[in-house]
Amino acid sequence: MAEHHPSTTSICPGKSSVPSNDTVFFSIYPDFAFNLYIIPTTRTNQLHFLHTEILRFLSPYTSSYIYQHHPFSLTPTPSTPTTPPSLSGHLRYGDNIDDEWFVVFLLFQISHKFPDVSIQVYDSDGEFLLIESAYHLPKWVNPDSVPNRVFIRGGLLHIIPNSLLPGTPSVFDSVRLLSSGVGSEQSRAPEGVQKQLESRLREYPGRIEKNVHKVRVRVPVSVAKVLKHEGCLISLAVEGFYDRDIDTMKYAGKMERFLGERGSAEELVRVVVRMSRAMYAQLMQQTFTAPKCYPALPPRSDVEGYKEAELGMKIACGFEMIYQLKKTQCMEGKGSSWDAFMQSLERNGHFEGLLPGSYLYKRLKLNAELYYKDSSLLERESAMLSAPVQRIDEILALPESADDFKDQELPPSDDDSWLYGGEDELNAVLQERQKEMELYNSKRKQKSKEQDGPSNGSDNFDLKDISKSMQAFVTKVASYEGAEVPEDRNLKGVDFDVDLFMKDMESFVRRQGNEDTGRDVDIGEGSSSDMEFDESEDEISDEEGAAFMHSYSDALNEELKGTTLSNTFVRANGESVKKDEGTSTATESMEEEFTPVDVDFNLVKNFLDSFSSQDGLPGPASNLLGLMGLQLPPDAPSKRK
Repeated sequence: MAEHHPSTTSICPGKSSVPSNDTVFFSIYPDFAFNLYIIPTTRTNQLHFLHTEILRFLSPYTSSYIYQHHPFSLTPTPSTPTTPPSLSGHLRYGDNIDDEWFVVFLLFQISHKFPDVSIQVYDSDGEFLLIESAYHLPKWVNPDSVPNRVFIRGGLLHIIPNSLLPGTPSVFDSVRLLSSGVGSEQSRAPEGVQKQLESRLREYPGRIEKNVHKVRVRVPVSVAKVLKHEGCLISLAVEGFYDRDIDTMKYAGKMERFLGERGSAEELVRVVVRMSRAMYAQLMQQTFTAPKCYPALPPRSDVEGYKEAELGMKIACGFEMIYQLKKTQCMEGKGSSWDAFMQSLERNGHFEGLLPGSYLYKRLKLNAELYYKDSSLLERESAMLSAPVQRIDEILALPESADDFKDQELPPSDDDSWLYGGEDELNAVLQERQKEMELYNSKRKQKSKEQDGPSNGSDNFDLKDISKSMQAFVTKVASYEGAEVPEDRNLKGVDFDVDLFMKDMESFVRRQGNEDTGRDVDIGEGSSSDMEFDESEDEISDEEGAAFMHSYSDALNEELKGTTLSNTFVRANGESVKKDEGTSTATESMEEEFTPVDVDFNLVKNFLDSFSSQDGLPGPASNLLGLMGLQLPPDAPSKRK
């Protein structure tokens, strides 16, 4: 994965923060980054221009969207040894998964509008676009094979195969390949993947408004003023309430900023709040007791009035907790964002060592000021949510009173039955997934039948392949990754002297016999080390060696006579050795000794018996044959009965 840094949308500006697990990351890599004829200053200006153009293009979609935590934003990011310059960002979607897919919708829209960019997007789970289309992916795709290979380009998803970029490519290599246009058809994801993503994004932008819930609430005048001028701050209020802890609860117990000295005497006014469905659910599903300093709520007998006041109380307490928390943690007002922006330009070499006050320096600074104003205006909401304390103070200083919120005709609250009756929608989603799974399984079965061919392929399957494959398998070299054949084996033959080995074995056996016959003799008399042998023992004649082998073979056969091991093998005549009436034991022994075992036939027979006992289920026989590239046809129906 490409390395990403927290953007300026962190809770406390100027402080680095580790993104939470519910975060989506994205980067936009323009093709002009690979133009060697562009000087760095021009490339930076082009990146800034692309930034403002993208924000203007997205404005119709993002202006009315309510984010769970922070809005979509982009930050110019300089190049690194492994990544080209980009416009990067990350967004925490929290409990609202719609935020993540809204970001994906925006990125696809960008790729349609600006075809000369490559876009990378992933979240804490990895390549979630591939997870969404898992039933349509090529077989080679897995979490270990796709790092820095998945991009959005030209409104389509691309998965760069290993044939185009072997190994583990860097983002720089992958983006350069896509920008060159080489292998664009090969890298294009399968049609099933494209259709699955199109189906997921088809609801947008219509789903933006569907995700909104409008509700009437009763809040203190100070809260009503904030919601009137900056309705997007509702996300911070819900965040402050939902993520509260013991420390922030102390702020809600005093309500110093949003009630002040009036305390419980503060008048409640009615306003309409626009929030996402996820925010509404978070507020409604939690029980919370109003602080003692908070104005009294209507009686519970007034169902509608009590519900409006209780919901407003939660919002007001959320505002108080998030305001005090950010005021305590962040040093707002020390330095300006313009100073920080200029410092970042100087660090990245934007002014190329020019003297301040020179003509070229002033020209570059003027371009930077124009870009800063445009981007600040387009990302005003993001900047305000990052540093809300100053803006809230400005709003509360406005001369507005409770009279300004009275005698207003407010629309009724939206129906919230979706919060309690989402069973039908859930079942519809599950049924859609079930159909997708069934279609995937049916395609696999159909493909398996086509590979098996007519009559289960039994007529075309050669059983000799099992024997040949096993012989090839056992000659391979084993490593920690399994059996393999090295490219250059160059294995030397084993230097093994059979005669010398047999002489050593015979001398060892003879010595053991001598020890058995002389156990009563004192071991210490004339004995030497156990491994000291008389040199004369090494001078063994051929006749003695042959006699030893004969006796050794007789002893081994005598050991096996009392077992049924010999009956488990099929010999070269095609039959197991059977005892017939009227034949002598000596004759049977001769037949067993001189009839060789058919190794290949026994190997195939044991494989087939093991495979048949699996009853079509996975097992050792089918797994081992699969590793050798063989697939046995299933048993005929008559054999399974």
